[in-house]
Amino acid sequence: MPEILEYDFMRRALLASLLIGATAPAFGVFLVLRRLSLIADSLSHVALAGVAIGLLTSIYPPYIALASTGSAAVAIEELRSRRMLPGDAALAVFLYGSLAIAVVIISIAGGFNSSLFGFLFGSILTVDTTDIWLIAALAAAVLIFVGIFLSELAQASFDSDLARINGVRVHGLSVALAVITGATITLSMRVVGVLLIGALIVVPVLIALRISTGLSRTVLTASLTGMLISVTGIVIAFYADISPGGAVVLTGIGLLLIVEIGSFLMSRRRRGRMPAPEPHTHGHIVHAHASGADHTDATSDQSAR
Repeated sequence: MPEILEYDFMRRALLASLLIGATAPAFGVFLVLRRLSLIADSLSHVALAGVAIGLLTSIYPPYIALASTGSAAVAIEELRSRRMLPGDAALAVFLYGSLAIAVVIISIAGGFNSSLFGFLFGSILTVDTTDIWLIAALAAAVLIFVGIFLSELAQASFDSDLARINGVRVHGLSVALAVITGATITLSMRVVGVLLIGALIVVPVLIALRISTGLSRTVLTASLTGMLISVTGIVIAFYADISPGGAVVLTGIGLLLIVEIGSFLMSRRRRGRMPAPEPHTHGHIVHAHASGADHTDATSDQSAR
C-alpha cells in the first residue's frame, strides 16, 4: 500500500478532493460560458468574512460562511437582474466590501492564527467525516441539478433573452448557480482553501473547453479534469509538505499551459499540412481570357473584310 494511503486523514482528504474536483467544474462550465467566473472569487471573499466572524464569535466558521455566501449570492443576482448595478460592479462591491470586513474583524481578533490559515489555504489535517458527508451531499445535489436542468442551463448561458422567450426561468437558474457556488466554496475550504477554490471552479473548465466539443462532453471532461487536478495536487502537497490549496491550483495551471501549448503546436501542424494553392491557376485563366480576346479580334477582322 502506498504511504499516502496509510493515514486516515489522507484517505479522507483524497476522497474529499475527488468529490470537490468532480463538483466544482460541473457547474463552473456555465459560469465561464456566462462570463461570471469572478463570482467565485467574490463569494470566496464573502466566505472569508464569514470565517472571520465565526472565529471572533466562537461559532463554527463554515456555518457563518455558508449563510454569508448564500445571502451574498442571492443579493448579487438580484442586483444584476434588476439592473441596479452592472454585473461586474456588483461583484466588485461584494468582493472589496467583504474583504474589508474580514480585515477589520481579523485585526479586532488579534491577527492571523493557524485556524484562519487553514481556512484560507486549505489544511488536509482538518478534514473529518462530517466534511466528507457534507461534500458528498453537495456533489449529489449538483449532479442532479445539472442533469435535470442541462438544457435550460445551456439556453440561459448562450442566449438568455431567447431562453426567457422559450419559457426558461433564467433568474431562478442564475440564483441557484450562485448559491451552489457559495456552498461549494464553503465546503471546500478545508481542502483547497477559501482563497483558491475559485481556480478549481474555472481552470478545469478552460481545459475542457479546449479539448472537447459539445456541452455534455465538456461538463464531463471538466469534472474528470477537476478530479485529476485535485488528487494530483493533494499527492504533491503530501510528499512535498506544502500547502494543498496552492499545490492543487498550480497543478491545474500547469496542465492548462500544457494543453494550450499542445493545441498551438497542433494548429501549426495542421496549417503546415494544408495544400498550397496552384501557382499558375491565375495565369492560365488570364491566358485563356487573352486567347479568347485574340480569337474574337481575329474573327472581327475577317468579318470586316
